[in-house]
Amino acid sequence: MEKSIPASMKSWIPYDRECDFPIQNLPLGIFSIDGRQKKICSIIGDQIIDLSDIPEIATKCDVPQTIFYNDYLNPLLALGKTKVSSIRKELGILFSENSNKSKESLISALRPVSLAKLHLPIKAGDYTDFYSSREHATNVGIMFRDPANALLPNWLYLPVGYHGRASSIVVSGTPIKRPHGQIVIKDGEPPIFNASRQLDFELEMAFVIGKENSLGEPITIQKAEEHIQGLLLFNDWSARDIQKWEYVPLGPFLGKNFASSASPWLVHLEALEEFRVNGPEQDPAPLEYLRQSGANNFDIQLEVWLNNNLISKSNMKYLYWSIKQQLAHHTINGCNMQIGDICASGTISGPDPKSFGSMLELSWKGTKPIILNDGSSRTFLQNGDRVEMKAYAQSKDYRIGFGSCYGEILEE
Repeated sequence: MEKSIPASMKSWIPYDRECDFPIQNLPLGIFSIDGRQKKICSIIGDQIIDLSDIPEIATKCDVPQTIFYNDYLNPLLALGKTKVSSIRKELGILFSENSNKSKESLISALRPVSLAKLHLPIKAGDYTDFYSSREHATNVGIMFRDPANALLPNWLYLPVGYHGRASSIVVSGTPIKRPHGQIVIKDGEPPIFNASRQLDFELEMAFVIGKENSLGEPITIQKAEEHIQGLLLFNDWSARDIQKWEYVPLGPFLGKNFASSASPWLVHLEALEEFRVNGPEQDPAPLEYLRQSGANNFDIQLEVWLNNNLISKSNMKYLYWSIKQQLAHHTINGCNMQIGDICASGTISGPDPKSFGSMLELSWKGTKPIILNDGSSRTFLQNGDRVEMKAYAQSKDYRIGFGSCYGEILEE
C-alpha cells in the first residue's frame, strides 16, 4: 500500500511537530455545529475541514456531493478504499502550502475544532473483541489460574475473541455509568446484586471494515488489508467482578457490554505505512491460513491518563496476533463482515509493569494500589474518575495521531 500524502508535504494550516493531525494524516470523522446537521469532515491542525463545503472534491473524486451529508462514514466507506484514498489525496493537494487553490476560497470550509461537536464516526452492525496481547493474556492467566500454565492451550494457535455489543459503543467524551450486576464478595458464597466495585478500562486499538465479503467466503490473510479501512483508538470498559462470576462457561457478557468508547477519528491504514514494524516471533508457527510475511504490526505509542496522571505507556507493536491474522481467523469459517464492523484488539499490554493496559494488571488484581499525584490511591476506578487514552505514531518530521479517547465515571 502506498502513502497518498508525501512525507515532505506541508500545509498552510499551522500545526507543530507533535500535533496529531498533520496533512499526512487526514483522518475522517463526523461533526456538527450548534446541533445542526451531521456531516463528514477531516482535520488538519486544529481546523476541521467540512467536505461538503468543497464541491470540487466530489467532482474530482467522482463521488456524489450528498455523500458528505451523513450521520456516519459507512456510506462513504461503501464506495471503496480507492474512492476514500482519492478524497484524502485531493485534500492533501488543496491544503498543501504549494496548492494552486487560493486560501481564501478554502477558509470557508474550515471550522475550529473547539466549536464543533464530534460524533461516533462509524455505525457498527457487529463488534468483535479479540484477546491478542500475549502479555495481557499471560498476566490474567497468572492472576486467575495456575501461573505455570498461564496461557490456555489454544492461545498460541489462534486469535481468541468474543462477540461484543455494538449498540453500546459510544464516542469519546460520553460519560460512563457504573454498571450493576451479580458479584461475589467472598469465594464460595452466593452472589449479591450490586454496582460493580471493580470497574476497569482496557487500552485497545480497533480496526474498521471497509469492504465486505460474501457469506461462506473467507478473507485470506493476503487479502485482509483490502477489507480494513483504518483504525480507531478504543477503550473496552470492563466490570471485573461481574465478569469473574459470569464468564464461565461461555465468556464475557454483562461485565463487558455496558459501554465501549471509541475515538472520533478514523485513521486510514495508508497514513500509517511509515510506521509498520515486525510483530513478535510466533512459536509455534501458526497454521497455514494464519501465516503472514513482512511487517504487519504498527509502531503506535499508547498512553493512559487517570485524572491527568500518566499511568501506562504501551505500544500496538506488542500485539502477538496482527490485525490481518485477527480478520483471517474471524472469517475462516465463512463469516461475512459488513461495512462498519468493528474489531478491537483486546487489552494491549507491554513487557513491563508500566506498560500494562488495564487497572486489573497495573494494580495486580487490587493488591498493589496505584498512587496518584494528589496522594490518593486506586485499585479500580472510582466515581468521578476521568480516564483518557492517547495514541500516536511519531516520525522525525510529524505525528500521526488519533486524538483523545476519554470518559468520566458517573455514580451508580
